Amino acid sequence: MGIPKFFRWLGGRYPLICERVSDDNIPEFDNLYLDMNGIIHNCTHPKDGEAPAPATDDERFLAIFYYIDFLFNKIRPRKVFFLGIDGVAPRAKMNEQRARRFRTAKELEEQHAKELRQRRANGETVRPEEAEYNDSVFDPTCITPGTEFMDKLTEALRYYINKRVSEDSDWRRPTIILSAPNVPGEGEHKIMDYIRFSRAQPGYSPNIRHCLYGLDADLIMLGLLSHEPHFSLLREEVLFGAAARKGSASTDPAMQSFYLMHLSLLRDYLDHEFSGLKAALGCSQRYLAMER
Repeated sequence: MGIPKFFRWLGGRYPLICERVSDDNIPEFDNLYLDMNGIIHNCTHPKDGEAPAPATDDERFLAIFYYIDFLFNKIRPRKVFFLGIDGVAPRAKMNEQRARRFRTAKELEEQHAKELRQRRANGETVRPEEAEYNDSVFDPTCITPGTEFMDKLTEALRYYINKRVSEDSDWRRPTIILSAPNVPGEGEHKIMDYIRFSRAQPGYSPNIRHCLYGLDADLIMLGLLSHEPHFSLLREEVLFGAAARKGSASTDPAMQSFYLMHLSLLRDYLDHEFSGLKAALGCSQRYLAMER
C-alpha cells in the first residue's frame, strides 16, 4: 500500500535528495531490487491516455521483459538482481484487496452501462454486440497470486531469465533471485527480508550499495528502516495536473525520466531538522537518534 503524494512532498521539501538519472551520471550499485507488481500493472493495462494496452498475454509478457531489460541495463547490478512479485498477503490486506477488486469489477460494468445510456441519449445506434459488457478484455484483478495469468507469467519470467543468462554475459555476473507469487508476502517485504537475511550473514559488507525500484511511497519507510548507509530508490517521474496532461502518452521507459532518491541524504536531512528536539526535550544522542 502506498502513501499518496509522499514522494512528491519529500522531493519538494528536501530537493537535493532526488537526482535525475542520465546515462553519464548513474552511480554504481551492487544490488538491484525490483518491486515487480508496479511493472506488471504498467505494462499490462496502461492508464487512460497512454499507449494502447497489449491485446494478448504474449504482448504483455514482452512488454514486461522489455521494462526489466531497460532497468537492468541502466543500473547494471554487480552482485544481486532480485525480482519480487507479490505473493499471498496477510489476511487483513487480503480482505481489503478482495473488497477493492470486487468494487473495481462492478465499477467497470457500471461505466459500460453509463456509456451506453449516453450514446443512446445522443441518438447513436448501439449494436447488440456492443450492448453486452465485454469481460474478455484484460482484467487487472487477475494480477493476484493463484490466478492462471500469474502462473503463466511466472513460467515466462523463468524462461526469460534463463535465456538472458545464457546469451548475455552481464546477466551472468550478479546472483539472480526470482521470488514468485507462490512465496507468501508482498514484493517489497520479501525484498526487505532478503536484505535483513543478508545483513545477518558473516562477512557481510556494510558498504554494499542498494537500489530498489518501485512506485509505492512506503518503500521510503522500508528503506529507512533497513539501516543501510547506501540505499537509493529508483522510480519514474510522476507528473500531476496540467503537466500530466501535456506529458508523453508513451509507456516506453526509454521515453521517460527516472529519478534516484538517496535515503542516506534524507536521513541526514531528518536528523538535522529534528535536532532541535534534543535540546528542547533534554534528550541525549543515545535516546534521540535517527538510526534508532
